[in-house]
Amino acid sequence: MAFVTRQFVRSVSSSSTASASVKKIIVKHVTVIGGGLMGSGIAQVAAATGHTVVLVDQTEDILAKSKKGIEESLRKVAKKKFAEDPKAGDEFVAKTLSSITTSTDAASVVHSTDLVVEAIVENLQLKNELFKRLDKFAAEHTIFASNTSSLQITSIANATTRQDQFAGLHFFNPVPMMKLVEVIKTPMTSQKTFESLVDFTKTLGKHPVSCKDTPGFIVNRLLVPYLMEAIRLYERGDASKEDIDTAMKLGAGYPMGPFELLDYVGLDTTKFIIDGWHEIDAKNSLFQPSPSLNKLVTENKLGKKTGEGFYKYK
Repeated sequence: MAFVTRQFVRSVSSSSTASASVKKIIVKHVTVIGGGLMGSGIAQVAAATGHTVVLVDQTEDILAKSKKGIEESLRKVAKKKFAEDPKAGDEFVAKTLSSITTSTDAASVVHSTDLVVEAIVENLQLKNELFKRLDKFAAEHTIFASNTSSLQITSIANATTRQDQFAGLHFFNPVPMMKLVEVIKTPMTSQKTFESLVDFTKTLGKHPVSCKDTPGFIVNRLLVPYLMEAIRLYERGDASKEDIDTAMKLGAGYPMGPFELLDYVGLDTTKFIIDGWHEIDAKNSLFQPSPSLNKLVTENKLGKKTGEGFYKYK
């Protein structure tokens, strides 16, 4: 009933696309849930572009590490951006850091935020539990967004009563450097919410692209099957992984070959994505698991982060 009432009120106040556009949410206050690499990066770019940010994670220790990482990243940015004026660079770092506060209690800080961006572990149940809880405390106008790269946005949105104010905001790693953001619109996402998020990404200095809630969105939907096909090519013995990498770098102009990229991303990450897609659509030939990928993950050979994947690293 709460959802029906909420939807009715919104439909009355936004009777047309034109009026919805006029009343777009201007995002000034952002709450980022998850202090890992992605969450910290999102918090950094938001704070650096004039937004006030609350970064949330489970413990003060995690948040202290996140804040330290953000400061180190900012100093690298400042060194390049203010090469001729170190003092201005120091002021930039200090101002940006002053715009970020931290908390271990998400529910207590979302009451006045314009946007909640979730960047926690890729676990649907945990994401649903988080958003279901925050839905009770967030302001009526607050937009919810997930940074998931592989899970269905609709499935996460359905844990809330504000499906019309829920979308995907998929940033890329490292967030301060990568210009692209995929803005994912579910069948329930309102035009007002979608346009508000597009505007927000532009204020971050990013380039937004839009996509429906399809597995992998744009980038991963094209990238992951390409990586998996490279593995299958190798499994069939059609070419060595070294020659496949060389061919794609010199023939297609890619900065990394598929096996180099797999090791860089993490074989466990690729396996997680392809297993999830296979579960959704087992008959799709693009989503078939790989025996060699599964074996390497089972052996904890996950790529660069463990010292060995398809290649060995010192």
